[in-house]
Amino acid sequence: MPVESGSSAARQAKQKRKSHSLSIRRTNSTEQDRAGLQRDLLEGQQDSKLPLSLRNTLLDLFGQIEREFENLYIENIELRREIETLNERLAGEGQTIDGGDLTKGALKAKASHSTSQLSQKLKTTYKASTSKIVSSFKATTSRAVCQLVKEYAGHRDGIWDLSITRIQPVILGTASADHSAMLWSIETGRCLLKYMGHAGSVNSIKFHPTEQMVLTASGDQTAHIWRYMVQLPAPQPVTDINAPCEEDVEFSDKDEVEGEGEGPSECPTLRVACTTLKSHQGVVIAADWLVGGKQVVTASWDRAANLYDVETSELVHTLTGHDQELTHCCTHPTQRLVVTSSRDTTFRLWDFRDPSIHSVNVFQGHTDTVTSAVFTVGDNVVSGSDDRTVKVWDLKNMRSPIATIRTDSAVNRISVSVNQRIIALPHDNRQVRLFDMAGVRLARLPRSNRQGHRRMVCCTAWSEENPACNLFSCGFDRQAIGWNINIPALLQEK
Repeated sequence: MPVESGSSAARQAKQKRKSHSLSIRRTNSTEQDRAGLQRDLLEGQQDSKLPLSLRNTLLDLFGQIEREFENLYIENIELRREIETLNERLAGEGQTIDGGDLTKGALKAKASHSTSQLSQKLKTTYKASTSKIVSSFKATTSRAVCQLVKEYAGHRDGIWDLSITRIQPVILGTASADHSAMLWSIETGRCLLKYMGHAGSVNSIKFHPTEQMVLTASGDQTAHIWRYMVQLPAPQPVTDINAPCEEDVEFSDKDEVEGEGEGPSECPTLRVACTTLKSHQGVVIAADWLVGGKQVVTASWDRAANLYDVETSELVHTLTGHDQELTHCCTHPTQRLVVTSSRDTTFRLWDFRDPSIHSVNVFQGHTDTVTSAVFTVGDNVVSGSDDRTVKVWDLKNMRSPIATIRTDSAVNRISVSVNQRIIALPHDNRQVRLFDMAGVRLARLPRSNRQGHRRMVCCTAWSEENPACNLFSCGFDRQAIGWNINIPALLQEK
């Protein structure tokens, strides 16, 4: 008997080693086969209507389900081998279990327990995977009517920023990497004035809240304040250039860009600024007017933001603390508050409401460059980042965001509408998406080979007083676009 028991233990150990090596070989070969299968699927579904990111997500989810099934199958095989080994030991001791019938005795209980575990694991895996798949399809239907109304072409390089006047006449301003800023008639799309006073890329443009003055920031390490006087041309009928097609197309540097020629004809040029602000040691990436328009704030790659007095051009405060280059700055529409964004993954809130106390709060809600942070009319700040998220914060409690929007592409300079409180997100992947303050997706602006942006979208701006064009976007396809966004009243109430 000792000899038989020893040989039985040896056979059991040998079978376990063989089973373990078999499972390893099967797992490795399965992983290789799966990788090849995914490549074949991706190569064979180039004509699929699903976006590549969604197809990859589906393949990953189905792969997880397949791996779970394989693991359970291998466990089941090993369990059956253990049962066979146990039967052999019992037979060697003179006992029989009727050929290892799984319907009797302790083996029945063990098999039933194994079957129950298998069933529970399958149910859990199915529920988790199904919820992931269903959530990926949520809010894919547009909940707003979006129409392209006008295109503004004339810059010779990408457009970084745009802005709308808050006084009459209502005009559009664009800032471009071609060293110029342009003022446009919204209705006709004609250039009204071209500013050529900067020696570098014009990175930002903002209109004075009450006067016909413009603030521009540039790569020449300066910010300029200049006055404009324009006369609007007679309005022309708006031509509907919308197309039903919404398929995406690729756009390369070799493709021709509309408006790449000599620029708008008969456009007056201004070359001299009223005020030049010189204190930064690096690119001035953004600038904005404080409430009242008597002071301006500038943000620079020298890791500092400067507060200037407009009348005297003197530097009032230098706002330091960011560890890396600044990317954006924004002021509150009704209070003396400033928010600055940086590549150090933070944004800072500066409070100038009390002249004797200048407090600052640092917020670390992102994992990559914060490309912009803007105020809303209420007590909220909305921040966007290269980490593909947008977060909504409450000024009264900034410890954690009250809403988080996750996207599939980096987010650039965002804007929030005043009345409807809708967030417009410009993306690196040429898309513009609309969300409400709760993070619910409302729409994606149409984009095809006939309309929409063909390169990275850099900025968006709302103009709700204009009935025809109430949203504008610009990008590195050298054009700005005016959109008409119609949100149903039922959604506004929600």
